[in-house]
Amino acid sequence: MRRAGACVMGRRRWCLLVAVAVALSAAVGAGAQETCSGIVPAPPRRGAWVSVASFGGGAGDGRTLSTAAFQAAVASIERRRAPGGALLYVPPGVWLTGPFNLTSHMTLFLARGAVIRATQDTSSWPLIEPLPSYGRGRELPGGRYMSLIHGNGLQDVVITGENGTIDGQGSAWWDMWKKGTLSFTRPHLLELMNSSDVVVSNVVFQDSPFWNIHPVYCSNLVIRNVTILAPHDSPNTDGIDPDSSSNVCIEDCYISTGDDLIAIKSGWDEYGMAYGRPSSHITVRRITGSSPFAGFAVGSETSGGVEHILAEHLNFVSSGFGIHIKTNTGRGGFIRNVTVSDVTLDTVRYGLRIAGDVGGHPDDRYDRNALPVVDGLTIKNVQGQNIREAGSIKGIATSAFSRICLSNVKFNGGTPVRPWKCEAVSGAALDVQPSPCTELTSTSGMSFCTNSL
Repeated sequence: MRRAGACVMGRRRWCLLVAVAVALSAAVGAGAQETCSGIVPAPPRRGAWVSVASFGGGAGDGRTLSTAAFQAAVASIERRRAPGGALLYVPPGVWLTGPFNLTSHMTLFLARGAVIRATQDTSSWPLIEPLPSYGRGRELPGGRYMSLIHGNGLQDVVITGENGTIDGQGSAWWDMWKKGTLSFTRPHLLELMNSSDVVVSNVVFQDSPFWNIHPVYCSNLVIRNVTILAPHDSPNTDGIDPDSSSNVCIEDCYISTGDDLIAIKSGWDEYGMAYGRPSSHITVRRITGSSPFAGFAVGSETSGGVEHILAEHLNFVSSGFGIHIKTNTGRGGFIRNVTVSDVTLDTVRYGLRIAGDVGGHPDDRYDRNALPVVDGLTIKNVQGQNIREAGSIKGIATSAFSRICLSNVKFNGGTPVRPWKCEAVSGAALDVQPSPCTELTSTSGMSFCTNSL
């Protein structure tokens, strides 16, 4: 039997490697529940292991800036090109840092008690080009601040650990937003661009300056067993926003933030239409959380198109909307073949909203005749209590929403739930409470609804 304290007696590195191996096995294991995590194969055994502490950074004292240490550690992984890649270990402690890039074939591993904490010195945040599918920063014209953890054109990246924390210290950025003193669009906590075979798991994200996790132009991505936290009054702190990305799996997460918990996007107006990359084949499963906005959302930036979406086993409390699917005139694009199923809501203002009049425009050059197509949406097995309003389904007069199916959707409240409101929509409703709109009771939409069930 190995005696207690052996790790302290010269075998600390061996014990750390064992702990990392156990955590990584948990990160990639799917368990007995239905899962989509197999879209990304288990990463190869990393051929090298480095600690950020070996590159300086004040030993995680929370005061010394560690940006150079993270940058040097990633650069060493890139130069080393070890078989199977390398693991960057973040030990317990608070590692204050500015933004840094990841590289391919690497694992960023946060030990229990490790905190990667963003500096609040905005001069430490580089500016990067706007996304081509947005044409400008999402908040302001021009560039945008680089995300705290960033990567572009990467393959085989894992961000995981023992539930260590990535802390954006977003309050300084939120204050600038509230005071109108921002010069450029705020940074995300994690943004990966043009990347594939990515796993993010067993990490806590908190207090992001802007959206928390933003994969854009990515494919084969798994996000599971992640916790995302921000105050309900923190502006635009979306949880996970897959954007013009495909083959995405989001599972088993707890999210409580100041904006949409999950929002699927695909570019903004004329820029998104020109870029033309849809978000497709995305599964969202077993998400629990709370938000003053939506639990599950599509849009409103959907100009590249959104299709083949499955969201199921969702549980939202104390939220503005349970389900919010949103677009606008000038967006173009499409939202089609979306299924949302097995949803439980408690103390939510609007159970469901599907809307064609949500969101602003990047500039005055958008095409007012670019109308979105919304077709083939199935919302089923949704139960809500303490619901104020059932919700609304309002299409665009010159581009009506079609084949909208509601089945076994029941909302109850302490007082009578306000009725549905519908315009420019066709489809069918089966076993819906309160009674559905007349627009969804015609027999013409019934065949799609019964077939989709």
